[in-house]
Amino acid sequence: MTKKNIDLQGIDRLSTDEILLGALTMTSKIHDHYPATHLDIGSGAGSLIKLFKSKLDISSSACDYTNTLMKETDVDVRIANLNYEKLPFSDNSFDIVTCTEVVEHLEHYRETIQEAFRVLKTNGSFIVTTPNILNLKSRIRFLFFGFYNLFGPLHFKESNLYSTGGHINPIGLFYLIHSLIDAGFHSIDVAIDKRQSTSIFYLVLLLLPIKFFSWLTIKKEAKKFKTIDQHNLKYVLLLNSIDILIGRTIILGCKK
Repeated sequence: MTKKNIDLQGIDRLSTDEILLGALTMTSKIHDHYPATHLDIGSGAGSLIKLFKSKLDISSSACDYTNTLMKETDVDVRIANLNYEKLPFSDNSFDIVTCTEVVEHLEHYRETIQEAFRVLKTNGSFIVTTPNILNLKSRIRFLFFGFYNLFGPLHFKESNLYSTGGHINPIGLFYLIHSLIDAGFHSIDVAIDKRQSTSIFYLVLLLLPIKFFSWLTIKKEAKKFKTIDQHNLKYVLLLNSIDILIGRTIILGCKK
């Protein structure tokens, strides 16, 4: 079958998490053949799997650190601690892999992205989301507090790594894109889940100085330090785009 248009009507946007809806929208945008096999990394209760099954012609598998959270009765959960273990699946097993709000919990997120690449089939689609630490609310918080939004002081040797308090790895957009390209992915698409009202307020005050000083810094980086070239410039420019300055969560889709 060819790519199907996803009808988002009938989804209660008040009760459905915007991040999961964003992952669905990104999948419908970049994936072009169904039926499809799907792996959800860090599946939790299975909310994303349930949403996907309601809108896509897929069969889903799951992987998480425990199988006690899953509420979908027809989904088998493979157990793996991704800080130390590989995904328990063979190479080239899935058409779609999703990883929503997981990489910020991992010590070695690049290895997990490489694993996602390994288990995907050729022309498969990978969707990954993480908190946007570069929105203006987060940048202001870091300036005055030293911690990004949704990241804060952790209790030593007590943190629950699988809750919000376990956000141990703040990953900026550029470094996430860099890890995807290094793993072998291409055709990277970037979106956000929602616009953040506090960041919009800061945007009115700060957009012009941000654009001016960003322009100056990019010129210096390219000329003096040679860190910016024709391959990475478009991703550097994304960092101060309107969506990234005001978006709550970044959603990336790419192809193998």
